[in-house]
Amino acid sequence: MMRNPIHKRMERFESWQHLTFMACLCERMYPNFQLFCDVSNQSEQGKIYQNILNLVWEFLTVKGAKINFENQLEKLEEIISDVNAYDFYGVFPAEDACEGLANLLHTLIAGEYLEQAIKLSQLSLATVATYVETERDCELNEKALKDCPEIQEELDLQWQLYRLLNECEERDVELILALKNELRSNGISNIGLNINQ
Repeated sequence: MMRNPIHKRMERFESWQHLTFMACLCERMYPNFQLFCDVSNQSEQGKIYQNILNLVWEFLTVKGAKINFENQLEKLEEIISDVNAYDFYGVFPAEDACEGLANLLHTLIAGEYLEQAIKLSQLSLATVATYVETERDCELNEKALKDCPEIQEELDLQWQLYRLLNECEERDVELILALKNELRSNGISNIGLNINQ
């Protein structure tokens, strides 16, 4: 598993910072799921994913928002595709996106903020690593992976999220909304897929 220097530093985060970090990574994985759904004629499922993610953002930004995340987890589990049912690569980043959102929902339900945030950070890096290896048609060791521009970009993005959140003394709703809006309007996934094209 690829280690990221921010993992150690995130120990000092409060729960809202962990959750925002995770929601940002899910937002970056969402285009991978949506584009897979479009290709496999199940676009509605992409909307379900985004609705669930919207509720997480609402929970982070609306005071007193009451959301049943167990219920949302059930909805998510219904749209997770069986990777064996498809013979193209796109199903893997789509499945990772669902696993990432499931992690985030588990965190909202049961806690373990630090462990789950690290898990999601590693999952997003693993999606990128698999993408690079699939593109190059070979397995790469950790050093070779770290030299790839795609991995560099993912590490930079995670570092930038960490830095912005770390600068906050307390929950900053404006920052949370700005991160959400920037990632969503950007529409580019962690493996460079663009939902707006």
